[in-house]
Amino acid sequence: MDINEQILLWSNAQCKIIDIRRITMKAAEQTSSYLVPSGLFLMSIRGHAMARLNGSPHPLNRFTVLHTHKGDRLDILAGNAGCDYYSIYYKAELPSALHKQALPPDGRARSIDHSYSFVPEHPAALYLCLTDMYQDWKKQQPLARLRAKALLLQFVHELLNQMQQQGARSYKRDLAAQVASIIHAQYAQPLTLESLSESLNYSVPHLSSYFKIRTGLSPIDYLIKVRIDKAAALLLETDATLKEIALGVGYQDPYYLGRLFKKHKGVSPTRYREEHAARAILEDSPDTTMRSSIVAFSPLDYTDTSDNDYQHNESQDGEEDLFMFKHSGPALASVLMLSFMLILSACGTNNAVITATTEPSPSAGTTPVKEQPQTKMIQTATGEIEVPLHPQRIVAGEYLGSLIALGITPVATSDHHIKNPYFQEYLKGVENIGDGNGNVEKILAMEPDLIIMDDFYPELNEQMSKIAPTIVVPYASLKTVHEEVAYFGGLLGREQEAETWLADYDNRIAIAKETVLKNIPADSTFSVMELEDKNIMTVGTDYGKGGQPVYNGFGFKPPAEIAAEMVDPGWAAISAEALPTYAGDYIILTSNKTTLDELKADPVWSSLPAIKNNHVFIWKSERSNYWDPIAILSQTEELAAWLTSL
Repeated sequence: MDINEQILLWSNAQCKIIDIRRITMKAAEQTSSYLVPSGLFLMSIRGHAMARLNGSPHPLNRFTVLHTHKGDRLDILAGNAGCDYYSIYYKAELPSALHKQALPPDGRARSIDHSYSFVPEHPAALYLCLTDMYQDWKKQQPLARLRAKALLLQFVHELLNQMQQQGARSYKRDLAAQVASIIHAQYAQPLTLESLSESLNYSVPHLSSYFKIRTGLSPIDYLIKVRIDKAAALLLETDATLKEIALGVGYQDPYYLGRLFKKHKGVSPTRYREEHAARAILEDSPDTTMRSSIVAFSPLDYTDTSDNDYQHNESQDGEEDLFMFKHSGPALASVLMLSFMLILSACGTNNAVITATTEPSPSAGTTPVKEQPQTKMIQTATGEIEVPLHPQRIVAGEYLGSLIALGITPVATSDHHIKNPYFQEYLKGVENIGDGNGNVEKILAMEPDLIIMDDFYPELNEQMSKIAPTIVVPYASLKTVHEEVAYFGGLLGREQEAETWLADYDNRIAIAKETVLKNIPADSTFSVMELEDKNIMTVGTDYGKGGQPVYNGFGFKPPAEIAAEMVDPGWAAISAEALPTYAGDYIILTSNKTTLDELKADPVWSSLPAIKNNHVFIWKSERSNYWDPIAILSQTEELAAWLTSL
């Protein structure tokens, strides 16, 4: 199937929804084989099943999308846990003019009617579109049905977009990035941890814990940050009242938004608008432009100001905030463009295209000096960019562990890296650029000549690229410690440093493994778990908690009954009653509150052989949550020391 052709056909098709259903199948239930009456999209949302399409098997695992067309024979057999799925029956007609265009190379007529199954990397957008479409379809009202039709095209667009992208790249999108994507798309709607976890088919504790590891923020705190940033943009782009802005970003109470805004931005909404309007006037003034162009904007840091400081008071930004037509602010784009132009005029060559130095003209009879390149072109996830050969002021929003391995100290990094206990000795003098991957104003103030980010904050990355060359490395696209360190070694011209560090890494990991296997039988089973309140989660190699050292470094295995589950999806939220199945001979447990004595006093935990034999290692999340190259090496040696002491 040609994706580009399908995009062309769908962009010209006239679509009609016939029916939308949400189906729940019980364990081992089977549908009667039937001929599909029209075009059909089917998306599984819970459980597992096996679909047979004209006799060909199509597993329906988590969020699989199955497409078929009129006349295909379909039957479905649910797995042991049952299966829930949505089905959309539709009819799509192509204009006759499109049929008259040149036929594809195989000579077949153009058709939307291809049968296929597809597993999207980030299914949340498809799931949310489906649920909204289903709810509108059930209302049986003309306006709601019209929206359902629009949502069908949105669903098809998102599906084809992901199919096209996944055909060009092989990495899996980060779970936290999927959460952020939902928040950015749905920030004005009611969002809860429960709705986020349902849309991604992850447990609330796991989703919340993992998101905070990656960003330093809880999902709800991140939602608030997005809403406040959107409110700030509306303050600068429009003359909207605080009430109108509140409704636009997901709050019913404008006074509540005002309090949140002051807490996060340090000033009331009205004052924020006035200050930025005044700043724009200064920047437009010819006699001040040259002076201000060499001074970075003062960062608008978050403060600990109490919400109660913002009160409904005419003289103190109270009533005035409800009627904001008096002070018209400049467009946000204009403000950003002005600031970027000013800083670029000061930095001069930060973003300029520099390909060679210019040497003085040689005198007659002398050998000309070869021009030395100062930059190089590299291919990134966002396209080809020009980067300095020897950057001096690197801002590392992510991948700090690899930079440290190469002996590089950035001028600034993100808050969650600042808190990483394995980095402390390397961060003297390194500035904190804030939560997540930092914020524009703080990064701008650092005057970087190179910025390194992942793909978690696409809007921020777009702004960063206007400050300095910005390398975006999608999260999880570098699969191993070796791949990551070697990549940045090549990128930054430190191949020898990368080779030396990796050789030392391999040697230290091998020594740790050898000492452990002298004391612990190689066929011992290990479980890597987290206990938070009464929520229990067990993980494989991809979620920190010690999984990388235990399974990759030492080569141990989880209990045989759960081995497949620890590979895909790589984690499990379990009940206390299921502990005997998931507990290995040794347990590596992350818990911020529980002690070994408390586990021995618990009737379920105390029954586990690992607890009885004191084969449990308990550490706090502040040490187990990280899995950068520096952390993995330190954790491996820390766990090796414990295992050899038993």
